[in-house]
Amino acid sequence: MNNTAKYISELLYRYECVILPGFGAFLTKRQPAMIQESTHAFFPPQKLISFNSQLQNNDGLLANYMATAENISYTDAVAKIQRYVLSLNNKMAIGQRVELDSIGSFFTSVEDTLQFEPSQDTNYLTEAFGLNSFISPSIVREEEKTTPKVDMPQVTRETYKEEVQAIEETTPIAFTPERRRGRPYLKYAAAAAILVAVVGSIGLDQFNKQVDLENDRISVNAEKEIENRIQEATFDITSPLPAINLTIIKAKEETTTENSNAITVNTAGKYHVVAGAYRIKANANKKVVKLKDKGFDARLIGVNKYGLHQVVYNSYENRLEALKALQNIKKQQDRRAWLLVQEQ
Repeated sequence: MNNTAKYISELLYRYECVILPGFGAFLTKRQPAMIQESTHAFFPPQKLISFNSQLQNNDGLLANYMATAENISYTDAVAKIQRYVLSLNNKMAIGQRVELDSIGSFFTSVEDTLQFEPSQDTNYLTEAFGLNSFISPSIVREEEKTTPKVDMPQVTRETYKEEVQAIEETTPIAFTPERRRGRPYLKYAAAAAILVAVVGSIGLDQFNKQVDLENDRISVNAEKEIENRIQEATFDITSPLPAINLTIIKAKEETTTENSNAITVNTAGKYHVVAGAYRIKANANKKVVKLKDKGFDARLIGVNKYGLHQVVYNSYENRLEALKALQNIKKQQDRRAWLLVQEQ
């Protein structure tokens, strides 16, 4: 079975020119949607098919497509196309009309010329897929019927005034000028309402200013508290072990000369109840002074591996005494205190 006509039809959806080698070329041209006024028919946009018998050279498009579709070689596809063209020429030579499905029909005229009649059933424009032509019945517009004028009764100003006065008897609002002049208290009520609105606006502004001032005060206090926390830099170590054993080289005692309240660094005792560790030594000295004022034998025990100056409440030689003191300090002073053990 030769499916050459089918392959040409499939290629016409994608290409504007498909050549049937040795026979001619099928060309497509886009045509916009149109309306035929005489028959009230609507036609969608489409591709019109034409035929040119002068273009017969093989461009390889049809042969390659056939070879891919039927899984044959290019040479076999070309040979198959040649046999198909030969059969078309033989049929038209004996005067037969040749039909190519979905493409059109070929026949020989009385002048012995090749004629092509395209098919109108297939629209090769993919953008118009699903759109069909249709005929719409003519629209007949009826003329608007004019209604006769009806004489309306004349309504005078006095009639409206009587109706308004009747409404005023049941409402607290005066519509007519006479009633407005008879109710002078209305303007006082309006003035009072305006005064209340002004006073309320002033009071609201004062309230907003007080709220802003209070927010600023709270913000300043919070910043001071955060700064104090950062300067003290007290670390809370919640380790399940009651103590930390460190082996350090015993350092010589050193004295600070940064200010008049000089603090002596001392490592006496093996067990130390740590109050905090500070990056700045002056802050550590201030903490020592505060603890001494509370009655503790506070001191500096040197700098740890993080470069922080360590302040202790007291140092003890006995472990049990140190743990008892740590328990009391956690309850009464600072729950973040912890025990440091330094090997002598």
